[in-house]
Amino acid sequence: MTTPQEVAGRYRLERRLGAGGMSTVFLATDGVLERPVAVKLLAEHLAEDEAFVARFRREALAAARLQHPNVVQVFDSGEDPESHRHFIVMEYVDGPSCAEMLREHRTLGIEDTVRITRDACHGLEYAHRAGVVHRDVKPGNLLLTNDGILKLADFGIAKAAEQTRITQVGSVLGTAAYLSPEQAAGHEAGPTSDLYSLGVCAYQFLTGRLPHEYGSLTELALKQQNEPVEPITAFRDDVPPSLDRAIRAALERDPAARYESALEMAGALEAGFHGEDTDTTRALDRTEYAAADTNATQALPRTSMYEPRQSRRLQQPATGVHAPATYAGDRERREARPERNWGRIAAALLAVVLIAVAIYLAVGLGSDADHIREGDVNSQAEQLQDFIQDHSE
Repeated sequence: MTTPQEVAGRYRLERRLGAGGMSTVFLATDGVLERPVAVKLLAEHLAEDEAFVARFRREALAAARLQHPNVVQVFDSGEDPESHRHFIVMEYVDGPSCAEMLREHRTLGIEDTVRITRDACHGLEYAHRAGVVHRDVKPGNLLLTNDGILKLADFGIAKAAEQTRITQVGSVLGTAAYLSPEQAAGHEAGPTSDLYSLGVCAYQFLTGRLPHEYGSLTELALKQQNEPVEPITAFRDDVPPSLDRAIRAALERDPAARYESALEMAGALEAGFHGEDTDTTRALDRTEYAAADTNATQALPRTSMYEPRQSRRLQQPATGVHAPATYAGDRERREARPERNWGRIAAALLAVVLIAVAIYLAVGLGSDADHIREGDVNSQAEQLQDFIQDHSE
């Protein structure tokens, strides 16, 4: 079946913008409104799956109801009567996708990463409140206009493909690297699954690598469950540690340990960029230090784990310019000392005092102290205690 030149008697296809396993996207012109649009033609074999087509229509209608500055608007959908190709007509975004930006630059700037991820959070927050979960957040679905506005694309198509024969046994829709642990395990995706996927994107934007390198979906699932995510600062030392924590908080394997909402994640990203922590990032910080203390030679609890929750504010220089090296929370953490085992310290101090007193008395009392120099270690210790007790009254 050849690609039609016009869809639904209205949309004139001009050139291909991109293609995937499920669809091909074309730049087109809306002949009625005379404006550029993006037309997504679903792959021909999908029309054979009635369950998919029914789901696709429902999800396309749900996506069309989403009207937000950070969400690609869906204008129309249906089946072309001549070619029998199912299509979606969407807002045309005139800039690159984040996947294209990564291919060109490998990493993105810190400020750009925060802006893109924050705006994506706002789009997800709106969709989640409307009861729509994206399920396939990845760099290729994060589009930028030439004015720098972030647009989330492809709401609905992931949901439509779930539980149909399109998804084979043992495989999961979408790019596996961005799937949350629960999705990789075959469970239902929820709003926090989108936040995990967005966290993977942000991590890749800053480091140029994925949180978990893998050779198969099984290996990915095992690493997600058993291996911690390497801090971003291990690969890029210009990233504020607080921003590192804000991103990795979205990558917690337990959905309940992630942000409660996309709006909360957006706030944490902004705070992290300015050197501040939030309750969620402080919780991650305490967990990591507890784990580090457990593995240490002397496992002692850190004072910071028992401090009351309070905002860690950025210490700014006189010029008012943010200085990533002077984060108050990080300085407090460096200065914080582990709590001592006061019982052991008291015993050690007492021993020192006893010895000092014994020396003093020995020097001051002369021959009266001679008897403590004889005998074995145990008897000397006992004699020392008796001697001090006799002369301390």
